[in-house]
Amino acid sequence: MRDPVLEQAIAAVGGVSALARRIGVSQPAISGWKRVPPERVLAVESATGIARAQLRPDLYGQAEPDAIDALDAGRADIYALIATLLWRAPDAALLRQVGTISGDGSEIGRALAGVAAVAKVTSPEAAENEHFELFTGVGGGELFPYASYYQTGFMHERPLAEVRQDLHRLGLVRAEGISEPEDHAAFLCEMMAVLIRGGEGSEDFFARHLAPWIGGFFRDLERAEAGRFYRMVGTLGRVFVEIESAAFALPV
Repeated sequence: MRDPVLEQAIAAVGGVSALARRIGVSQPAISGWKRVPPERVLAVESATGIARAQLRPDLYGQAEPDAIDALDAGRADIYALIATLLWRAPDAALLRQVGTISGDGSEIGRALAGVAAVAKVTSPEAAENEHFELFTGVGGGELFPYASYYQTGFMHERPLAEVRQDLHRLGLVRAEGISEPEDHAAFLCEMMAVLIRGGEGSEDFFARHLAPWIGGFFRDLERAEAGRFYRMVGTLGRVFVEIESAAFALPV
């Protein structure tokens, strides 16, 4: 039986087909969902306006202000933002939302402000074209955002198997009908957001599945020929991963 909140989300946008178009997945994929899969929560939230804590209270149920500290909440939000932007091109509503992000004088604050600034002058059509050229293309995009590719030069190799093993250990599985493998950068960033909000496991997951390669991917995205909006996303990702790496390296 389909989760009632998922039913509510589908109804909010006018049906399964409408939700599929908004979040960039196939209609049969959504038809097969019993509840929103972890890697799609942020996209469904953005498309429907239904809060992530309602869509997946098991993952985002810590609604109390003191459930996690402000620093960890901010980290989770940045991972979730990057994941959402990598999964699909932002529509007009998401571009407006991103355009309201404010930064500060810190390096990460400047990176966030940069993404906000470029979002304000990017049309949905331009974002869609960039996303297609970068990650899909005709016969392949400019970049391949997969751990297997960056670490071995090939798709569906050992890094993907290792991610799947850890997801099984954590009790997380990919929803049926989702074509992207679990070593996609967006999936891994979304899992980091989930683990941070859950309060444990994020450091080990980062060390095993993101640290070996994702900084290189973000540096490539910063220099991408097809990028404009997504170059700034690359800068945000690179700066954020560098901060995360340095923080995890500190003695406990």
